[in-house]
Amino acid sequence: MKFSKEKPQKSLHLVSLGCTKNLVDSEVMLGKLSEYKLTNDNENADVIIVNTCGFIDSAKEESINTILNLHEQRKKDSVLVMAGCLSERYKEDLQKELPEIDVFTGVGDYDRIDELVQQKQSNFKNEVFLANDTNERVITGSNYHAYVKLSEGCNQACSFCAIPSFKGKLHSRTLESLVKEVKSLVSKGYVDFSFVSQDSSSFLRDLGHKDGLIDLINEIENIEGIKTARILYLYPSTTSLELIDKIADSKVFVNYFDMPLQHISESMLKIMKRGKGVEKLRELMSHMKSKPNSFVRTTFIVGHPGEKQEDFEKLCKYVEEFKFDRANVFSYSDEEGTTAYENENKIEQETIDNRAEALGEIIADTTISSLEEEIGKTFEVYVDNESDEHEYLLSARKTIWAPEIDGEIYINDNELEEQIEFGKMYKVKATELVGDKILATIIEKCN
Repeated sequence: MKFSKEKPQKSLHLVSLGCTKNLVDSEVMLGKLSEYKLTNDNENADVIIVNTCGFIDSAKEESINTILNLHEQRKKDSVLVMAGCLSERYKEDLQKELPEIDVFTGVGDYDRIDELVQQKQSNFKNEVFLANDTNERVITGSNYHAYVKLSEGCNQACSFCAIPSFKGKLHSRTLESLVKEVKSLVSKGYVDFSFVSQDSSSFLRDLGHKDGLIDLINEIENIEGIKTARILYLYPSTTSLELIDKIADSKVFVNYFDMPLQHISESMLKIMKRGKGVEKLRELMSHMKSKPNSFVRTTFIVGHPGEKQEDFEKLCKYVEEFKFDRANVFSYSDEEGTTAYENENKIEQETIDNRAEALGEIIADTTISSLEEEIGKTFEVYVDNESDEHEYLLSARKTIWAPEIDGEIYINDNELEEQIEFGKMYKVKATELVGDKILATIIEKCN
């Protein structure tokens, strides 16, 4: 009698670096490689993929270090793949300089990664890949939240940004494709969604629709089973007061307003090619803040060529006055292929670092002020899992907050006579702020 012997299942170790848009592409790759068993053991994995980030110097350095470290630790005959933005941006140089890599691919072939791995073949498609409703993704990190990518590329011409040079112009998904994907995810139990792209407020403009996000909100509100949703990365020149009102009036979309401003000085906005005047920016931000239970997030760049001390002081004053709920500050990174790279009015690195530190301290204070406002209030959260801090603390997130970036709430008490379920929504009362963590008590389960 002969017995058939099954082949042992091969294993896959994937590292997704950079933004949440990269994460969506990584999840598409996981879907195409579903016959592989996911593993955290990179030393014994059969296939190792690094989805790289090529946005700024620190991200590029992290990508290179990550892939070289993985190469040093991997087993013989494993397949090491370098994919994503950094690989796309410097494809010729990297293929010459990194013989350690078995497969190089950029931002156009996520949906055929299985073929490239099997054939050990490098490939760079001329057009960027955009996930659609036919791509089976493996959602990572959550059993209730998913990111959904609206578009790829960008039509803006910001002086400091190299993304359009390797991701191209705006290329939006169709509304029908998005609705189909979200419905599919809802059928699998996902109830919370973050819609992302390089420039979300330009969604559908390349297809002739000026109010693409308003159309999206209308469609998503009609899908039964969604509890909460938010839009990340609004762009000033394509965001209208009408859109802000639409978000605020929505029963599904939370009042989450994420608009990277980069600066607030009139002269710097012109140098940075940001497209909106200061008064218009202030009007947009004030309108967002005026909405009930609003949450306003932004990012700034300091040390851009041409930034005078008075420009920086204006920025600091505005941040102190506006009191953003969350903000990030980035030190200017000199990126080849951008107009800022050609600008001769460069600022010394020590000055850039000092400005970043000073603005970072102001932002830290405004973040704490925002968190202090929550103490004594009741609000809804998603409970994620046990916290890393202590086995008796549960980790939760306010439903308006975006995952990973806006903070963590520790649940240290429960008034219900039932076990808390991970991935479910509860009403809590915030009792105390310890450092930058809110402590809260569960008082009610939400339907």
